[in-house]
Amino acid sequence: MNAPMRNRILLTLGVFSLLFIVIAPFYYVVTSSFKAPQEIIARTPTLIPQSFTLQHYEKLFRASNFPTYLINSLIVAAGAMLLCVLLSTLAAYGLYRMRLPGSQFLFRIILITYAFPGVLLLIPLYGMLSQLGLIDRLLALIIINVTFTAPFAVWMLRAFFTTIPLELEEAAALDGANRLQALTYIMLPLSAPGVASVAIFAFITSWTEYMFASVLILSDANRTVPVGLAGIIGQYQVDWGLLLAGATVTMLPVLILFSLVGRSFVEGLTAGAVK
Repeated sequence: MNAPMRNRILLTLGVFSLLFIVIAPFYYVVTSSFKAPQEIIARTPTLIPQSFTLQHYEKLFRASNFPTYLINSLIVAAGAMLLCVLLSTLAAYGLYRMRLPGSQFLFRIILITYAFPGVLLLIPLYGMLSQLGLIDRLLALIIINVTFTAPFAVWMLRAFFTTIPLELEEAAALDGANRLQALTYIMLPLSAPGVASVAIFAFITSWTEYMFASVLILSDANRTVPVGLAGIIGQYQVDWGLLLAGATVTMLPVLILFSLVGRSFVEGLTAGAVK
């Protein structure tokens, strides 16, 4: 066997091994959510459900507060995504195009928030939000998620703006367009993959955030999906069917979002690094 053929076989095996490692847990979660409780906890696992049932989903939506958790998570994730895209777009454009004092220094240290573990900021952020009366409110989670996603979003969008020729804005200025109009009608359409990447990043980060949601939210009516699913795990027993059904439903919004703008997300990650 020659070297190119051997390398191709090794590469193929590596790709399929990686796909198996990534896909296998999701496959198990989805298929097990349709199994009867006895089959889920059986010693011999089954790849295909032998006892197809929807009882876990019926219990999830009728006998639990999961629909409320789902709505709360959608509100937090969508709100954080919109605010992150809006603020990071304006900040990235201002740092790149406008001659602000210390803009280069500010851009270099803007990612400093990721140098510290989020748990170190838990107590001071809790105190600040408590003084503002935002404890046990979804707005507090939106603010927290925007705080932790906006720095990376600004960094990524600024990289996109640097690839757009300045002559396009100058031509728009000659036609009477101001800064905001140039950003809206020229910069944003040309940097659509970057905006999509930022939106997906903010949504997924907000959708899966657990630590701050478990501390800042006190009432069951305002819990998000990660905290709500954690509450299903009891001290002495776990309703595995209910937990697996909840995990399956939790994956759906992310999968739908990726199916709509997934290509732009990949283009955004690669274009921002290469151009």
